[in-house]
Amino acid sequence: MKFTDGYWLMREGVQASYPAEVLDAQAGPGSLNVYAPVTRIRHRGDLLKGPLLTFECAAPLADVISVRVTHFAGGADRGPRFPLDTVPVEEPGRITDEEATLTSGALTVRFRKDGPWRMEFEADGRILTGTSAKATAMLDAPEGRFIREQLDLGVGQHVYGLGERFGPLVKNGQTVDVWNADGGTASEQAYKNVPFFLTDAGYGVFVNHTGHVSFEVGSEAVSRVQFSVGGESLEYLLIYGPTPKEILRKYTALTGRPAKLPEWSFGLWLSTSFTTSYDEETVTSFLDGMAERDLPLSVFHFDSFWMREFHWCDFEWDPRTFPDPAGMLRRLKERGLKICVWINPYIAQRSPLFAEGKEKGYLLRRPDGGVWQWDLWQPGLAVVDFTNPEARRWWASKLEALLDMGVDCFKTDFGERIPTDVVYHDGSDPEGMHNYYTQLYNETVFELLREHKGEDEAVVFARSATAGGQKFPVHWGGDCESTFPAMAESLRGGLSLGLCGFGYWSHDIGGFEGTPDAELFKRWIAFGLLSSHSRLHGSESYRVPWAFDEESVDVLRHFTELKLSLMPYLREVAREAHEDGVPMMRAMVLEFPEDPACATLELQYMLGSDLLVAPVFDPSGDVSYYVPEGEWTRLLTGEKVAGPRWVKENHGVLSLPLLVRPGAVIPLEDR
Repeated sequence: MKFTDGYWLMREGVQASYPAEVLDAQAGPGSLNVYAPVTRIRHRGDLLKGPLLTFECAAPLADVISVRVTHFAGGADRGPRFPLDTVPVEEPGRITDEEATLTSGALTVRFRKDGPWRMEFEADGRILTGTSAKATAMLDAPEGRFIREQLDLGVGQHVYGLGERFGPLVKNGQTVDVWNADGGTASEQAYKNVPFFLTDAGYGVFVNHTGHVSFEVGSEAVSRVQFSVGGESLEYLLIYGPTPKEILRKYTALTGRPAKLPEWSFGLWLSTSFTTSYDEETVTSFLDGMAERDLPLSVFHFDSFWMREFHWCDFEWDPRTFPDPAGMLRRLKERGLKICVWINPYIAQRSPLFAEGKEKGYLLRRPDGGVWQWDLWQPGLAVVDFTNPEARRWWASKLEALLDMGVDCFKTDFGERIPTDVVYHDGSDPEGMHNYYTQLYNETVFELLREHKGEDEAVVFARSATAGGQKFPVHWGGDCESTFPAMAESLRGGLSLGLCGFGYWSHDIGGFEGTPDAELFKRWIAFGLLSSHSRLHGSESYRVPWAFDEESVDVLRHFTELKLSLMPYLREVAREAHEDGVPMMRAMVLEFPEDPACATLELQYMLGSDLLVAPVFDPSGDVSYYVPEGEWTRLLTGEKVAGPRWVKENHGVLSLPLLVRPGAVIPLEDR
């Protein structure tokens, strides 16, 4: 949120209070509290009024320092809170006549006591960032009370992350609202909002607030990164790297690492698509067509209409279309396939689960005690209250019946349109639950799969997420158009999400809305099969390749076989995602932070540390990409390509720039 009117003035109706000096400080093991009045204390009379801002600093992990800025501390903490895995550093804070400091590993926060207000973060003898006069603030605005922080942004420094965002990869100059929304891939809204940003200046920042966080990234104060939350308190954690990879490792050590996934999940997924007509005969024709054309397939997915219309979700197969679902699933699994079905956390009024959930108090309620409902998406839709442990068990038991029938995993769709005019079972703050709801939703499904299938067999295909959601993979990019620009939007979103610790990511090959032409479909196949997870899915048209042209069949076979041959390499890359929190698909800056040419690259990526991928975004086959320093090798031809330099090429549909890093050895599996 913007509070100012240019550099000099406040927006009409906004009043700001800023810390003026360090009045005093208290230190303990791994802690430092600093008390800052908003006016300089000249005499005792100045001690008789406020406000007074308190800065509570702690060291939850080596090289991490948390700062909580508080005005009034008496408010009720209703939750939810992000669960953090901490290993507190016990080194005591230090207070001298000149400064108050707290050190965590190589990172130190310093409050200057002699002179104007100044707080700064230092590591290995270098100032990373800091705040000065009129940066930290308590603000009273027409919209309410806010606490704001502004951290210095140095010349040439870049900011990344803040979730799966489909605009420019570099967030400098952008306004970003962390608020989950079902807005597609062509707007400033996002399905997966994460209040964490990463810089190439040696640090990242995690705002420890589950609700709405507003970021102004060099956009209100152009030399600062600003973030603000409503209320009386703001907490953030500054994480020292110094490299982007190290920042991600430490951030995911706090918020959770991506789960280990079964190898079958990395194969090709085929969907019925969304509004298309299908039954067992249709599904079988797809599978026969894939087999006849030697197209390897790992997972078959049933989208929404496996259930009856207006019954979403009752988790019952539509008996008119699937009279023998158990037998059908058995026949499909005899082909060696895994089965995925679509679900969401909403219950339409016509579903028999609605009356059951209403009676037992398992649905979100309005303040007057009635069930919250609306007609958007499904008539009379209600929302499961996952803060109620009994509601979670009840809802999960319906899914368990599907697992017993032969289903292997779930596409956990939606979870973004969560109302705030509701009452939760555990008393959680509805504003704080809006983004966090998806965490409980995906966790419920993922943990059920672990219990039923085994520790390393759980997989979801999720659309919504927030910080920590990386623990419950996989996530896909949501509803994109069937266009080349949308293909590029999807890549930017995936790379941005990866820079928030999400190890795996996928997208709808060919786009979701509309039907791609054959050229786009073939180019998207190459991109999709060189992503961590690969799914053919659409809205109103099938995505079997022969529906486009016979060359599409050849392209799908070629790149599916290529991905399967790369599995020895991809296993290792996936292990790194699971153990270190470093994504499989990596923005170039993550691997080459010292190369300034890589800072803004968003149309190419590294698949693991050793494969450079540059998808083709032009129907002509023209592609321009950057090769970092050294002698690289084309995986498909063995040809050498020397860097650093930009390369412009033309590729047929069976090719794209796919380069092996200098000195790397890529193990391949015979196919």
